[in-house]
Amino acid sequence: MEIGVNRSKLKVVYVITGLRTGGAEMMLYKLLTRIDRNRFSPTVITMISGGKFEELIKELNIDVYSLGMKRGIPNPRSVIRLINLFKLIKPDVVQGWMYHGNFIAQLGGAFSLLKVPVIWSIHHSVDALKNEKFSLAVTIKLTAFLSKNIKRVVFSANKGMLQHINIGYSGENAITINDNFDINKFSPVIDLNFDLRKNLNLPVDSILIGSVARFHPMKDHANLIKAAFETVKDCEEEVHFILVGPNVDERNLVLTNQIKELGLSERVHLLGERNNITEILTSLDIFTSSSSFGESFPNVIGEAMSCETPCVVTDVGDSKFLVGNIGEVILPDDYEALAFAWKKLIKIGDVERRKLGKESRNRIVSLFNVDGPNSFVKKYENIYKEAHNLSVSA
Repeated sequence: MEIGVNRSKLKVVYVITGLRTGGAEMMLYKLLTRIDRNRFSPTVITMISGGKFEELIKELNIDVYSLGMKRGIPNPRSVIRLINLFKLIKPDVVQGWMYHGNFIAQLGGAFSLLKVPVIWSIHHSVDALKNEKFSLAVTIKLTAFLSKNIKRVVFSANKGMLQHINIGYSGENAITINDNFDINKFSPVIDLNFDLRKNLNLPVDSILIGSVARFHPMKDHANLIKAAFETVKDCEEEVHFILVGPNVDERNLVLTNQIKELGLSERVHLLGERNNITEILTSLDIFTSSSSFGESFPNVIGEAMSCETPCVVTDVGDSKFLVGNIGEVILPDDYEALAFAWKKLIKIGDVERRKLGKESRNRIVSLFNVDGPNSFVKKYENIYKEAHNLSVSA
């Protein structure tokens, strides 16, 4: 039988860098939980094995293969393994996911001689290549050169798409598909067994400002802590800062030393990586994203909004578009502006903050519902069908 013809299901192979915790990985997982399995047969190939989402995807009865690569170490044998996997699976569509996954997907597709359409997915914004590691900057420029040969290049943020076109990506095959949110999973919850203030021995009327982000320069925890100092020193209310995320804990000497130097040990609480994110987001009075670069369409902002928590965010990627005119948006790298925006939401009081929170959730429900009529899942499915049909008719 000719590849891809008269099959009841389209075989879609996803090639991704890895499956650790992250927004891009989460988006892929959400797509795989909802893709129409009567019409599509997904398989995942990871360059680097392991990660939270590897087991979760396997639990969906989806095969996950690893190329056995090590981070930062090129391995030509991995490309040979990818080619053999392509020949074994015989995909109808190859979907790259993130820069390195995109590049190796195109490489494997070219050398396997299967002549199936390759689609890329990019989950990053590039304000300036100088902000990126040298190796990543090289990869971005290389994929920009190759992008004209790709069937479709899907960006998770419109601002990110425009930035990539400006640095050389083809604009003819580019499209934006925003991430969506599970409004049932991320909704205000009242858990009588969970009281964040009580757990941290904080006053019941204390104001909680929170962040959920891995420790990385792009997340700019240093600026967040500077803003915390500016807020605490002249704010009448007792404000506490709840920082959650991988490597955001007491073992991180960079964070703990800065907190101690500014005298914030009693006000900044490092909780590390947590599984009960919905309960934490619901407990906050204000959610904040202090990222200085690199964000595309930050999942956690939409999740906080879906939990009815008003947001203060930096204007990186599509954060401004996500928040709309409901939350506060400031320029990155400005801790004084960040502190001013927090104090603005503190001063309006609890009733007005709750009103903003409800408006925030309504925005997510109407525009970014993963199970809604305009779900990103349906958009990806349509791209796969379109790409496959064009390749068959060619």
